[in-house]
Amino acid sequence: MRYSEMFIPTVREVPSDAEIVSHQLMIRAGLIRKLTSGIYSFLPLGLKVIRKVEQIVREEMNRSGAQEVFLPAVQPAELWQESGRWKMYGKELLRFKDRHNREYCIGPTHEEVITDLVRNEVKTYRQLPKNLYQIQTKFRDEIRPRFGVMRCREFSMKDAYSFDADWEGVDVSYQKMFDAYSTIFTRCGLKFRAVEADTGNIGGSFSHEFMVIADSGEDALVFCSVCEYAANIEKAEVAKPEKIPIDPAPLPVMEIVHTPDVRTIEEVSAFLRVTPQDIVKTLVFEADGTPVAVLVRGDEEVNEAKLRGYLGCDALELATDDTVLKVTGSPKGFAGPVGIKARTIADYSLMNRVHMVTGANREDYHATNVNMGRDFTVKEFADLRMVKETDTCPRCKNPLNFARGIEVGHTFKLGTKYSKQMRATFLDSNGQEKEMVMGCYGIGIGRTVAACIEQNNDTKGIIWPMFIAPYHVILTPVNVKDPLIMEAALKLYQRLTDDAIEVILDDRDERAGVKFNDADLIGIPLRVTIGHKRLSEGKVELKIRKTGEEKVFTIEDALEFIRRTVRE
Repeated sequence: MRYSEMFIPTVREVPSDAEIVSHQLMIRAGLIRKLTSGIYSFLPLGLKVIRKVEQIVREEMNRSGAQEVFLPAVQPAELWQESGRWKMYGKELLRFKDRHNREYCIGPTHEEVITDLVRNEVKTYRQLPKNLYQIQTKFRDEIRPRFGVMRCREFSMKDAYSFDADWEGVDVSYQKMFDAYSTIFTRCGLKFRAVEADTGNIGGSFSHEFMVIADSGEDALVFCSVCEYAANIEKAEVAKPEKIPIDPAPLPVMEIVHTPDVRTIEEVSAFLRVTPQDIVKTLVFEADGTPVAVLVRGDEEVNEAKLRGYLGCDALELATDDTVLKVTGSPKGFAGPVGIKARTIADYSLMNRVHMVTGANREDYHATNVNMGRDFTVKEFADLRMVKETDTCPRCKNPLNFARGIEVGHTFKLGTKYSKQMRATFLDSNGQEKEMVMGCYGIGIGRTVAACIEQNNDTKGIIWPMFIAPYHVILTPVNVKDPLIMEAALKLYQRLTDDAIEVILDDRDERAGVKFNDADLIGIPLRVTIGHKRLSEGKVELKIRKTGEEKVFTIEDALEFIRRTVRE
């Protein structure tokens, strides 16, 4: 297209409300404009990139055997009530009533709708497996939208759902999606890692996040320096320590010590002159309304995602003051495991610990020389804490690396979470009714675009990988009033267009420096400059945006170089 006819409202200044590079550049390069909090319009250049990512996704999903559908964005409350998520999902679910006072929501995801569709159509094992996907707008009412399209309220997502007759089948479906995702993100030019992750509100037994490595990433991830282990920090495992025999010598007697107004680990440590490692933190949670006491070493933090997974609960939150008082007999800050009236689980960090300091379940008092087995009993030990840089790989014991990442895709083994609740069943080969085993697979389309910019930019602007660049080439005639320059530019433009190469002809009557800056800002991979001096020699200048390398070619050689570069 001719630049003069295009809608590319570039901006020189960095927007004041744009915190990260991708948000800044998407606005400056004229890819997006904000309508309201967390809701953006995609302009022509931005939409072209979105469509190219969608095309890559479609090609790889179709190649994997998945079939495309398009499901309603408006979903009836009844389906969400069937699955049990209507109340559980929280305020991110945008709910409303129609004129008949019936309740609906705008879909943040489509597990309920797809399960309803398949349960009404699939009746026998002969109709399985099935994998259906769509690319559609979602809405999640984020409490604090930020980072442009990285965490917005309205967004485009590819979501796929597999239905199998058994767990062996879902393993096959999952691996197909895992492989397809790896290919998709590779084709988009991203450096990424697939990491084990918590299943969150979606549910299920197992999941991977596909994380683009970037300093601006919201999520922390860990990966082994030697083996293939990688996980989101919420899922990262801590290896269970080996049991060390306790010295059979008599243990010192437990003592109750007056500790007025001493509540925090730091305060207890200073008051009793012990290290945080000597202290036991006793936290009381409510899991689906039932109190549970969790013990962890004083210098560690409880990982609520791990605890939720261990307990298998839907709702998990710190207990209210009334519940803490009921379970421990004291206010918060003085809870301890001795005599506590709740199921008690200890983190691995407390294995092999002796002579510990705990709350005394009595206001303004702590207990010293507390020992498991004598003063209190723990029947359950589990990995419940956040991983730290001093931890080693749970698989091979080598050092762990920590990095920031942007989640662009998530794959889940849902199992029968939805099919059981919603009665999505089929008849097996013996005529027995069984629940379908499901998988769920999502890709954030806009997030993928933003993540690509986070990894591919410099001080001048965006550096698009060729596969998803809005245009492959920009032609820059230095002087549009020179008939010879414009004649050469138009001929080159036509030949590139005839070769199905996407090209912009910058026919604006602007200074060359302005055109060069805009070309760099919007990130077109190849720039061809047509000026009087080179043209008199039958040549043009070609600049590669990614490397900054500049070459001088004859027009024919330039055409051949462009064709080869685009196709490769």
